[in-house]
Amino acid sequence: MRIFSVLSPEEVVRIIQEAVRPLPKETVPLEEAGGRVCANEVLAPEDLPGFSRSTVDGYAVYSGDTFGASESAPALLNFAGEVRMGEEAPPIERGACLYVPTGGMLPENSDAVVMVEYTEALGDLVQVLRPVSPGENVISRGEDFRKGDPVLERGRILRSQELGALSALGIRTITVYSRPRVQVLSTGNELVPYTTEALPKGKVRDCNASILMELCRKKGAIPRYGGILEDDSSVFREALQYALQNSDFVILSGGSSVGTRDFTAEILEELSGGRLLVEGVSIQPGKPLLLALCQGKPVLGLPGHPVSALSSFLLFGSRILDRLQGRDTPPYQPSVRAELALNVPSKPGRTDVVRVKLSWGKQKNGHPGWQAVPLFGRSGILHTLTEADGFVLVPSIKEGLLEGETVEVILYGCNNYE
Repeated sequence: MRIFSVLSPEEVVRIIQEAVRPLPKETVPLEEAGGRVCANEVLAPEDLPGFSRSTVDGYAVYSGDTFGASESAPALLNFAGEVRMGEEAPPIERGACLYVPTGGMLPENSDAVVMVEYTEALGDLVQVLRPVSPGENVISRGEDFRKGDPVLERGRILRSQELGALSALGIRTITVYSRPRVQVLSTGNELVPYTTEALPKGKVRDCNASILMELCRKKGAIPRYGGILEDDSSVFREALQYALQNSDFVILSGGSSVGTRDFTAEILEELSGGRLLVEGVSIQPGKPLLLALCQGKPVLGLPGHPVSALSSFLLFGSRILDRLQGRDTPPYQPSVRAELALNVPSKPGRTDVVRVKLSWGKQKNGHPGWQAVPLFGRSGILHTLTEADGFVLVPSIKEGLLEGETVEVILYGCNNYE
């Protein structure tokens, strides 16, 4: 039996931060960049907008021509025509105005727009019934981005809004980090494929692979299922070597349990460049965690129980995927703050993971807000997972959490778009 030192969750996160390096960069068309991570700072190649434009339907004017205007003493301006959407606006002279629709281009020598509601047309003249100040009702050229301004920093996830900004600037390609190729291997003599119809006695269907592969996809990775491995060292060694040759990150489901941990750890250390980094974490459920670097690639051994595997992946596996994709954001995201609906007991000296269901209702202060309802149950029970929206961490220094306490709920969703 190997003797190993159990680390705190914070120590495991620090080790991941130090040991895992980003994957190589690649340049992709903008239409293929959604959910990817920006690998270089992006600077604006031009001003945005490229011309000053109106934010209302109205008349483009030189603001000085409207000073002192009122309903009783309106300013009279010469009507110089109108500019249509998508057309270049002709210049106007002082004392003149040009009708401009919302989003239309402002002419030269104008610096403001009078809303049409505050004007009256009188043939070739327009009465302005109230003054406007310079820049009023106008988005100026370069107000969004000036040429050379930073648009995106390295490590930013490219969501729809980032893609929109890049499109508006005419940026057609972008450099991103490569999508991690993840190999998921399930271990255990008791496992059979989830497609098994007639379940043999003593066997269970493999559900962890489905959970882990979906989580990997939502984090921007490309997961592949490597099948179910017997608890046999030679089979495990061969499968792991193949997985390392064909992926950037290997996840072992069940490879950290007490029965298989010894030969799993030994094989990880035997492989070329193998270095065992973590052999247990002080967290419940999820204590039997393995983390190694083999051939420069991370290998994560998760507990076999679904609840343990899920929470361990969200706390540590998702952090590895963040690092592979060049992200330096905090590891425990996304999350929401909520009021705890019940007392949660805990043992000091370890971090407890408590599944919770979110419910919107009246909090103790009388205001509406989220309430976190604890769902107690063993780590092998699936129905609490399907009911839960996330989990709460009880710090190792505390003996529990009290009803009414404000807690951070780590959501089970870990989408790159979130």
